[in-house]
Order: sequence, then C-alpha cells, then structure tokens
Amino acid sequence: MAPVKIVIVGSGFAGVECARYLERKSRRGEVEVTLVAPDDGSLYLPLLPQVASGVLTARAVTVSLRRVLRRTGIAPGMVVGVDPAARRCVVRRMSGLEYAIDYDHLVLTPGSITRIMDVPGLKEYGFGIKTLAEALYLRDHVLRQLDLAATIDDEAERRERLTFVAIGAGYAGTETTAVLNRLTKAAARQYFPRLDPAMVRWHLITHGERIMPELGERLAENAKKLLAQREIEFVPGASAAEVTERSVTLTTGRVIPTRTVLWSAGVAPSPLAEHLGATTVKGRVVTEADLTVKGLTCEWACGDAAAVPDLTKGGDALCAPTAQHASRQGRHLGRNLLATLRGRERTPYQHRDMGMVVDLGGWDALARPLGIGLRGFPAQVVARSYHVLALRTFVARLRTAFDWTLHALAGDDFLRMGYTDRIAHTIGDFEQTGHYLSAAEVAAALSRTSESD
Repeated sequence: MAPVKIVIVGSGFAGVECARYLERKSRRGEVEVTLVAPDDGSLYLPLLPQVASGVLTARAVTVSLRRVLRRTGIAPGMVVGVDPAARRCVVRRMSGLEYAIDYDHLVLTPGSITRIMDVPGLKEYGFGIKTLAEALYLRDHVLRQLDLAATIDDEAERRERLTFVAIGAGYAGTETTAVLNRLTKAAARQYFPRLDPAMVRWHLITHGERIMPELGERLAENAKKLLAQREIEFVPGASAAEVTERSVTLTTGRVIPTRTVLWSAGVAPSPLAEHLGATTVKGRVVTEADLTVKGLTCEWACGDAAAVPDLTKGGDALCAPTAQHASRQGRHLGRNLLATLRGRERTPYQHRDMGMVVDLGGWDALARPLGIGLRGFPAQVVARSYHVLALRTFVARLRTAFDWTLHALAGDDFLRMGYTDRIAHTIGDFEQTGHYLSAAEVAAALSRTSESD
C-alpha cells in the first residue's frame, strides 16, 4: 500500500516533536511526512531575550531541521489556507508563488504570534520579541540609541533615546527588560564616557498588578525587588494608549518620552487557526482530548494554536500555550496518529505543569520546578540546565553552553550590526501576520494550482 501522507504545519516545539516521533516509531513505508515551515531551522523561543542582549548568538538558539529530521520532507514556505473537504492546503513559497499539497492527515502546529492590540501607532513604532529577526533588530536598535545619545547635545532628545519602555510583564517582557537593562547600563558605563548610566531608564508596564503571575506570589515579589534594585520602574495597572515616534501615552494619561517601545503583552494563535473553518476559542482551534480537531476527521492540532482540554484541572480549563505543553502534545499527537493508522485506540493528552524558569541575567534567576520556589544561583543552575536539556541536538547544547561561558569570561563587545539602518521593523512585517487566505481565496488558489499541474 502507498504510504499515508501526513503534512505538518509549523516547525515549533509541537511540529518538530510530532515529526520526530513519527520518524522513530513508524514502519518504513508506512507514512510519508512533510513539514512545511518558512525556513529550515527550529527556533528555541525561550532564549530569545538572551539573543537580544547578546549573551547568545543566533545559531545557538536555532536548530537545523535537517539535522533533527532525517526522513521528513522539508517544504519551505507558509501554509496560508486549508480546504479540509478536499484535503489540500495552499503553500506560499518564499518567492511568492503558491502551490497545493495533498494530505491524508493534517497536523496543525502553526504556533502563535504577538498579540497586537488596536493601539494607535503600535504597528508603526512598536518592537516585538517573537522571532529571531526581531531579537537581533531590537538589540541593534537599543545600542543605536546609545550611539546617537552620545553624539547629540539636545538634552530632551538624549533623554528620549535613553528611556526604554516595555509593555507586558509576562515571561518574555520581564526577561527582555531585565537583560537589556543590564546591557544598556553596562554599555553606558564602559564605552560611553559622555553618558551618565543613571540616565538610562527602563519602565516595565503591565495591565495587572503582578510580574509573571505564573511564578506564584512570593517569587513574583522577588522578581519585583530584583527589578527595583536594577532601577527598573514597574508600572502596574496600565497599558499603552498611543505610541508615537517619540513617546508612549499610557492608559493612565502619563506620557513617557521614548524612542523604544517593546510590546510583549501576550501572544495570539496563528491566524491560520481562524482560516481552517473549525470551531475556535479566542482564535485557538478547539480539539478533543486526543488532539483531533473537533468536527473534522483527518485534521489534528496541538501547541499554541490549539485549545486542548487540560484534564489535570478539569472543567473548561485549557492547556496553557507553553513550550512545555507544546513539545509533549506533539509527541502525544504522533502516538495517537499512528494508533489511528493501525486501528488502535487513541488516548487523551494529560500532563501536569512542571513549573517554569526565568533568567534575569547574570546570577539573577527565579525557578519553580515542581512547585518549589528557587532564586539566585540555585535557580540559575536549574534554569540553564533546563534550557540546555530542552535543546534538541548536542551541537545546539554545546553552542549554547559555550556562548554562556565565553560571555561570562569575556563580557560583551556591545557590537551593533546595522540592521536598524536599512530594513522595516514592524511586528507585522517580521511575523507575516497578514498573509493568510479566506475560504474563497483558498478555493481560487487551489484552482490555479490544479490548472498549472
């Protein structure tokens, strides 16, 4: 019999873990797996703040798909539409041309994007921290502000360039603020004699009252104290009301003059989830506990774009969109998919959260493994050990450990690569949020590809 065609959308934790499981456990000739992704690398998102701060290089957090997946076909491009009735999906190549891929089973793991609120000026002047390009661009931009501030005499403009505002005090926002605050103050102190390090100001804005509520009340308070010691101003109960080239206005009415507004106020599921035609909850595709898409027969979903029931909590609780759940869901989906092909019973996904780790730069870290609160050096050991073990290849682990060691011994060169001088920086540009097709456009694209075939 011909192998079953399985198409996996996305190269994040869930998609790659599903493909790896299928490679290891399927019989030769049983399945033909194709993974569709914009490039041939899998990004380890939790370490992006350290790329932005220069502690890690880009290659340390990117794993080659071809090194990890030996029997899976890699199709460069983006799935921009799906027709479940025809079991076909539309893929847009990097060149802009579109073609169709047939499937017997479709695995949706497109991940998430930055949740952009309807804030005037945010799309034009805000910065994200969701992709590798955004992390590299943000580092360049921040260092560029110091370069420019050191060469101007206008006191008001200098203060604007040395003031940085982060909106969102979740995991990504807090970590990025902490490590970039450390970077900018060290750079001002060591390499810019005309700048007073005290003029470098960071503000962390959050709509709630706590930093990283997932940590628990005690560790969240510890995080707040650490940020205060670094002279980072924590502003609770506020968000951005308007962003301009030279300021941000908060919902409280306060205006902060700045040239840098980092937006990390949550994530949203990939827009592809809404284009499938399945039932969604806040943009996430609703799945059964066995990870099949509710109401469809040959479509599966997991990861950030899927609303997976959390059986450990009961009721209407859904699994949090975390890397921990995504990787385990990917493996479980692969197991259930093979069970389906072999006529066996599928099992529900169930996993109790193991806790989280937060690296605030230097020896400052917080961790909550298995509900046990840690801070300082023990937390940093747990955090970095977890990240190293979570990386998928020995090469990636070695690069990451080497970069950490080299940075600890040699420090930072505060080198700016020049990205900010030439390319657009909007969140939408980096994350390609407006590329998905409507149902009518999917039908038209499939018709065009059929004619070309």
